[in-house]
Amino acid sequence: MPRIVLFGATGFTGRLTAEALVARGARPLLAGRDQTRLTALADALGGGLPIAVADVGRPESVRRIVAPGDVLISTVGPFVRWGEAAIAAATEAGAVYFDTTGEPTFVKRIFQRHGPAAAARGAALVTAFGYDYVPGNLAAALALRKAGPGAVRVDVGYFVEGGTARRASAGTRASALGMVLEPMYGFREGRIVPEHGRTRKFLVDGRVRHGLSIGASEHFTLPPAHAGLREVNVYLGWLGGLTRVAGVLAKATPVIAALPGVRRATEALADRVLRTGGAGAPAGAGMSSSVVAEAYDAGGRRLAVVHLTGGDPYEFTAGVLAWAATTALAEGVRGTGALGPVDAFGLDALTRGCAEVGMTVRG
Repeated sequence: MPRIVLFGATGFTGRLTAEALVARGARPLLAGRDQTRLTALADALGGGLPIAVADVGRPESVRRIVAPGDVLISTVGPFVRWGEAAIAAATEAGAVYFDTTGEPTFVKRIFQRHGPAAAARGAALVTAFGYDYVPGNLAAALALRKAGPGAVRVDVGYFVEGGTARRASAGTRASALGMVLEPMYGFREGRIVPEHGRTRKFLVDGRVRHGLSIGASEHFTLPPAHAGLREVNVYLGWLGGLTRVAGVLAKATPVIAALPGVRRATEALADRVLRTGGAGAPAGAGMSSSVVAEAYDAGGRRLAVVHLTGGDPYEFTAGVLAWAATTALAEGVRGTGALGPVDAFGLDALTRGCAEVGMTVRG
């Protein structure tokens, strides 16, 4: 029988996802490198869950745990370095694949490199299926539907309040370090273009919030679904008042990345973070998230705005992954190849699924 396979189950996000899956009545196969930790996790979740040892350093071990019809969730990051084994396993098996990456280079690789091969094998690859970047896809699609055919541009902003740095896991921090030197991109004039350091302001709950542009899945998922769309911009506003400074530094990224030894030093620092960083702190009661999408016409007039509000981004990621995996196992997804979240489930179903795990539409 097809099953849900959770690869990276003993990591910070993996464990949260395992808990969310069990809470929905699922019995996932827990997979990772360390059998002792897998057994302990299975016991902590009530016992009786199947486990399997798999390691990205031995890709055949990952292929062995994925069969046709399975749903594979990968939480093994940084994905640019370690994500290929799960992609290959899902593609070869014709499985449905989800991951938790927020890394622009990996997202781009999924759509431009792996999507066609997956479609040929009947596999579905749904990347960045978490706080990065499901809510932005949802908010943007709702704003574009509200705006109508006159919309040619959509801007998305992600904002978090309350203990973001303390809550971040070692995997998140390592992924962020890996992203520092990677080329960013946007979607303008109907095509993917390089992007470095663009910033803009949003009005969120009466406050002006600054965001820094970042490459995201929205750049690939929204244009095919909206024929008149010529520009997609995605911004992260987690840096607060430092956003504009970060924008200036981002403009120098291509020069810095070309310096001898810089990439190797960054990778070494990321490895150290993974070895010593530990798990993120428990969620605080005051942690909240907001996502804003604004649609514009060719003259720059705003046609529609949609706000989503939720809580802790990690809890949302685990919850929406559990919803998606159980839904995909029971009903399948709508298509093959590289898919966005709206492509995979439909706009109305995705809206309901996000609401189930605490991300609700305000307008």
